[in-house]
Amino acid sequence: MKRALIKWGSLVLCLLLLSSCGQVFSGGQLQKAGLLVPDTINDQVWGTKGYKGLLKIQSTYDIDVYYKEGMNSQLVVERAVKEFSKKGVNLIFGHGNEYAEYFNQISAQYPDIQFISFNGDAQNENTTSLNFEGYAMGFFGGMVAGEMTSTNIVGIIAAFEWQPEVKGFIDGVNFQNDEANVKIHYVENWDDAHKAAGLMDKLVIEKADVVYPAGDGYNVPVIEKVKEHGLYAIGYVSDQSHLGKSAVLTSTIQHVDHLYEIVAEQFHNGELQSGNLSFDFQDDVISLGAYSPELSPTFIQQLNAAVKKYKETGNLPKEPS
Repeated sequence: MKRALIKWGSLVLCLLLLSSCGQVFSGGQLQKAGLLVPDTINDQVWGTKGYKGLLKIQSTYDIDVYYKEGMNSQLVVERAVKEFSKKGVNLIFGHGNEYAEYFNQISAQYPDIQFISFNGDAQNENTTSLNFEGYAMGFFGGMVAGEMTSTNIVGIIAAFEWQPEVKGFIDGVNFQNDEANVKIHYVENWDDAHKAAGLMDKLVIEKADVVYPAGDGYNVPVIEKVKEHGLYAIGYVSDQSHLGKSAVLTSTIQHVDHLYEIVAEQFHNGELQSGNLSFDFQDDVISLGAYSPELSPTFIQQLNAAVKKYKETGNLPKEPS
């Protein structure tokens, strides 16, 4: 009888341990992941990178993942989140800054889901905004433009005035070439390729010979127009050297897919913070892309040294050590 009681007690203890420690046995917190994109995953730039990040999460954790395109209003986002919740998704990426506000409004209804957005203001306990520190990448891209301009006129086609990479680009141009003049035009939209093309025509008239199309939805068609006119471009978000190694001097890259992996790992390990998080070169999620053969080896060496110093010290070339 005593042995039977001991065996019974052991069995009950094991069952209690299993029920109380299920999270440990599951290997972590991540169960399923979802992605919402405002337009498409086939844009070959921002949306495509988000989708690649989702696939990396699927491969690493062997979980089901889901995505929805055209998620560009509060109503459709609410419907998608509800659907994801029913499927057991507990980590949702909203692939853009607009999702911060959407998620702030609905996240309290889904306390078991962590909501991720970009470059916004996450306000609730289960919301996180991932913010790329774009100033330095813009600065280094501007250094390249300032070095390579022959007309001393550099053009920017920016999406919005608030972009830190745009301010950094202007400062980088002026640091490298104090005789250069920067012409800037705003699309007021990430994706309006038609308006961006018209602004590119203006830059041609203004004699700009290096152009920075700082908008992921229109930079590819702008670079194509740059090539038609025999000018130079600085790529944006992705390494766009494949569009023309002579035309694309370098690219200011945001490794969104790698950041997805970082976030998923932190969430899986119970280490992901709520609120607004910032990432830069030091986190290996921002870098410069391949260099054009048009750049001199001496300048490339100078630029690489400046990037290395920034990663180690946080100081840009214009700043004291």
